Amino acid sequence: MPFSPKLPAPSSTRPWGLSKEHRISLNGLDFIPDLSGALFAPAFKALLIADLHLEKASNMARRGVHLPPYDTRASLAQLEAVIAQIRPEQLIFLGDSFHDDGARERIDVEDLARLRRISESAATVWITGNHDPHPPTDIGGRIADHVVLGGVTLRHEPAQLGEEDFEISGHLHPGSAVSQRGKRIHCKCFIADGRRLIMPAFGSFTGALSISAPPFRGLYDERNFHVWMLSQRAIYKFPGKRVS
Repeated sequence: MPFSPKLPAPSSTRPWGLSKEHRISLNGLDFIPDLSGALFAPAFKALLIADLHLEKASNMARRGVHLPPYDTRASLAQLEAVIAQIRPEQLIFLGDSFHDDGARERIDVEDLARLRRISESAATVWITGNHDPHPPTDIGGRIADHVVLGGVTLRHEPAQLGEEDFEISGHLHPGSAVSQRGKRIHCKCFIADGRRLIMPAFGSFTGALSISAPPFRGLYDERNFHVWMLSQRAIYKFPGKRVS
């Protein structure tokens, strides 16, 4: 759903630009959210992507729920566009890149070739997720259960943090809602409180879970957090007290 024109004007429709409003800081490092749901770490020239869920439609078809079988192609096309614009030197996928461990066998040959080209375009890491604990080994890149960038741990599922820990994760597919002039608008979002950042799902057939839902409780400082909501055209930043 598009945002109301009465909402605050976005500071930038190109969030990887120079706008400080679209820089999320963890442990002294800047991470820049992209409208697609990807996240860029300029200091490492690394592009982070969470929850692609490739071949979700074909998985559901096996269970009798028939959806258009184009989710993988749409997700890869969007990913290619982001890579072409940002040109990262590293690609880090934060788990659930595949909807299940059998996705490799169902993926279209052409889409598999595109995925390999993407993986070969930069130093690529596939972090394991709960949906894909055993990612394919023939698509390029390396497999890991986590990655550390500048003291910030990248993993699939949020973990219990120590007093000096910093983390970026996916898994929960965060979304938030804001009320404006009698309208309630729901969008995927990034959520961060200075120590933890949870990324939205990138995949074309992925939804969003409200940040007020039970799985989010205790994961962030409810007195001091912000969300970066992804509308159709721009990113909007809101303090936590404005959203649900």
